[in-house]
Amino acid sequence: MSIITRNNVRVTGDGAATMMFAHGFGCDQTMWRFMAPAFADRYRTVTFDLTGSGGSDLRAYDHARYGSLHGHADDVLEILDACGATGPVVFVGHSVSTMIGLLATIRAPERFAAQVMVGPSPCYINDGDYVGGFSRADIDELLETMEANYLGWSSSMAPAIMGVPGRPDLRQELTDSFCRNDPEIAKHFARVTFLSDHRADLPLSRVPALILQCSDDLIAPRSVGDYLHRHLPASTLHVIENIGHCPHLSAPTESSQAIDAFLAQTLR
Repeated sequence: MSIITRNNVRVTGDGAATMMFAHGFGCDQTMWRFMAPAFADRYRTVTFDLTGSGGSDLRAYDHARYGSLHGHADDVLEILDACGATGPVVFVGHSVSTMIGLLATIRAPERFAAQVMVGPSPCYINDGDYVGGFSRADIDELLETMEANYLGWSSSMAPAIMGVPGRPDLRQELTDSFCRNDPEIAKHFARVTFLSDHRADLPLSRVPALILQCSDDLIAPRSVGDYLHRHLPASTLHVIENIGHCPHLSAPTESSQAIDAFLAQTLR
């Protein structure tokens, strides 16, 4: 099976540069439907589903390969090869995919012109002076609850992650997306996601980065954005006044405008 089929890859738009969109945990590429089309007149846009998510081939999810985010980063580079993306690439990742993109830029910096990190976190667990937003006990409890009742966990956590109290439709959409995932794969991917620590990798990426963060985010608090901005070379921090972890859905216009402004400075 080709990787194009395996990862449900979609290529649209036209342009010398490629913009690749990678979704977060529990989601799929449809989450980019409000943003990706806005760039299709200037970029060749690539959307896909992480292996084990959405419309990807679930049989391809190998627990050893995807026991760390490096396996997904390898997929990113393979997808770009399969798409024939020979020009500069702008990688746009949400949540856990921001670190997948970071690892890809470290592996092959020559391929990337810029990276956009939507709601990023290099480490979710508090550690000394580092405030990731959760204690180890919090994360252990989260994973234990998910292990015991994945659908129940999804129904309670997804609305809180989405935020935007005035948009019950988006809160329900994220809940439905979480519930559609294969529970066994989702539980494994959650453990990989929430226990990962990529703080040491930040200085290794020299590709210009936009850190796009919401002012009130349960998953990635402002302290995380500030930390990333201090430790990630050539980074720009932009905070959107918004409640939740998914501004590409709840604040797509503001998100697109921030990306446009960043790229205008970075790619000139």
